[in-house]
Amino acid sequence: MAGFQIEDGFPADRLFNQRYSYTYDDVIFLPHYIDFPTDAVNLSTKLTKNIELSIPCVASPMDIVTESSMAVAMAALGGIGTVHYNNQPFEQDALIRFAKSRHIPFISDPIFKAPSDSIDSIDDFSSSPCVCFTESGNSKSKMLGVVGKSDWEKLTDKETPLSDIMFKFPISAPSSYTFEQAASVLASQKLDYLPLVGESSGEVVDLFTKGDVDRIQGFPKLGLPSLEKDGSFMVGTAIGTREQDKKRLEHLVREGENVVVVDSSQGNSIYQIEMTKFVKRIYQDLDVIAGNIVTAYQAQNLIQSGADALRVGMGSGSIFTTQEVCAVGRGQWGPRDC
Repeated sequence: MAGFQIEDGFPADRLFNQRYSYTYDDVIFLPHYIDFPTDAVNLSTKLTKNIELSIPCVASPMDIVTESSMAVAMAALGGIGTVHYNNQPFEQDALIRFAKSRHIPFISDPIFKAPSDSIDSIDDFSSSPCVCFTESGNSKSKMLGVVGKSDWEKLTDKETPLSDIMFKFPISAPSSYTFEQAASVLASQKLDYLPLVGESSGEVVDLFTKGDVDRIQGFPKLGLPSLEKDGSFMVGTAIGTREQDKKRLEHLVREGENVVVVDSSQGNSIYQIEMTKFVKRIYQDLDVIAGNIVTAYQAQNLIQSGADALRVGMGSGSIFTTQEVCAVGRGQWGPRDC
């Protein structure tokens, strides 16, 4: 038995050179010998030649997946989110602007009321530690004060005018504050919550709480966030291949998007090729991700049109039926030339 070579399973070269493609259910990784700690593993990768990520994770440009909250969360963890375009151009612009204005690794959902409103029950606080009172009763106006959940619960007379218990001059911080800066204000002022407001508008952007600090500091060690030179989160966006999408892209570039996905289930089309060429011609510094593709021929056409990266896969997602209904696609694990 001396020198006998034990072979368990197939190495990747042998598996993928059999000219078959496989689904994820067809393949499983075998465990091997490990001689390194998990924190020695480096997951950093390049999304494109100009964009580096700490983790190889990108949120899909789907309307049920990636909007502002997901884009912020992905960038904070070291990946990137691509905001969908199943909306009006001004709505997509707002999502990008909203995400890139954040420096905290989440987006909260503060509760707003006008001074003339009342708090009828504990349910009005939802999961928030306080209710924010603004001039118009929403985030789009100047903040006047807050009523803490614990203060309202202590009231024996729930009909007491809220102006009597409203903290009229709450300590706040600029929305540009980082997590560390906001956490420092909470600790130094011994606060349970801290409104983050726009420096020019005075509008409430987020509500930062002591619970958020405890929760985020308890996270496992994470990769470096995906940041631009100015410290803002990197955010991707998606566009279609229609003529009006060129105008949509103009606005997205103005909002500071970092990469654009030309979104289509079949990437190897004249429409996507022409859109990719247009983007690279007009916005030379903007990286383009094209696709989707599953063959080398498809990949070649998009690369030659100027694509900086490709989306691979067709009909392989849990809710997609392209392969089943149209009989078009390929198993996600395929030969090396696909």
